[in-house]
Amino acid sequence: MPESSRRLAWLLAALAALGPFSIDTYLPAFPAMGQALGATSMEIQQTLTAYMATFAFMVLWHGALADRYGRRRVILVATGLFAAASMVCAAADSIEWLWAGRALQGLSSGAGMVVGRAVIRDLHEGARAQRLMAQVTVIFAIAPAVAPLVGGVLLTVAGWRSIFVFLACFGALLAWTSWRELPETLAPEARHPLHPVSLARAYGAVLGSAAFLLVATAIAFNFNGFFVYVLGAPRFVMDHLGLGPNEFGWLFVPMVGGFMAGAALSGRLAGRWTPQRTIGLAFALMMGAAVANVAVSALLAPGLPWSVAPIALYSFGMSLGMPSLTLLALDLFPARRGLASSCLSFLHVGLNAITAGVLVPLLWDSPLTLAAGMSGFLALGLLTFGEWRRRRRLPSV
Repeated sequence: MPESSRRLAWLLAALAALGPFSIDTYLPAFPAMGQALGATSMEIQQTLTAYMATFAFMVLWHGALADRYGRRRVILVATGLFAAASMVCAAADSIEWLWAGRALQGLSSGAGMVVGRAVIRDLHEGARAQRLMAQVTVIFAIAPAVAPLVGGVLLTVAGWRSIFVFLACFGALLAWTSWRELPETLAPEARHPLHPVSLARAYGAVLGSAAFLLVATAIAFNFNGFFVYVLGAPRFVMDHLGLGPNEFGWLFVPMVGGFMAGAALSGRLAGRWTPQRTIGLAFALMMGAAVANVAVSALLAPGLPWSVAPIALYSFGMSLGMPSLTLLALDLFPARRGLASSCLSFLHVGLNAITAGVLVPLLWDSPLTLAAGMSGFLALGLLTFGEWRRRRRLPSV
């Protein structure tokens, strides 16, 4: 890979990593934050909901703004706002102020993920786009493994507020690096005005497309089978596995190792296998992992490594299929890739928000219910992708 492409891959991955860093870094600090702010565990859990609800709302607009003002300008504004929002969290003296700061983080942290996908499709097509998408995913996957470890160290050394100071510094560094390194990939003549009528028609075309909705929800359901363990990590790691706040790596390192390996294999298969064949293998791996996870959770007491190995295999399969599925969705609207990327993220993160606020608290009481949640999400992903394939085979009328 040329040096310029390598630098771009690292930058796009770091921008996309704002999301997982905003979630995973502060997970080990849940008990400390609750004690410091006089908040219940459910009130602390709702800081995730506040973040993801605003994240889901704003990702619907990042792409449209990038289609109008260019990719670079949207990234610079969003990363600067994220740094400021993180300082609001660091200074919070009540749970309400922490909710407010997390909501502001959610408004800004999704731009890197949304606009980064559009940048990739601006620059490349076909197998080259899949390879770059996979390379970004491999680098990006480091974030969920590193984030809770960083959070645990900061919590021990300097307290929970230092975690948000770290996030503020990360956002500021990304803003500076993007100003220096991020190219503008959308020519002025290719931009679209933010006219309400034309914008409404564009959103209507994307969100009214059955093919787009089926692929997008398949991605979201598959990811949420993995995400229940990210959101439920404090209970799974500390209560069920009996580990401490500095030992989240026992869950996150294998999960993220699988995530990185799957994305790396996707990049190697690009141009050799069809996207549909890669996606088929991905679903087969996820199915095997889900069945094994339910069996282990039902038959064995929670422990290492058996309680974590099926989750790592699931993340491998999920990330193997994700680049191909993402490109299938974006390629349906080549003239509005930014807006299509926004709609994809909106559906994805909207489901994440529901999972965080409603479903995970219902699932985290035992390893078996978490495993059942993973299997349920995978079943929904299989159903939606199967429906996409069925419709694709139907003759046009």
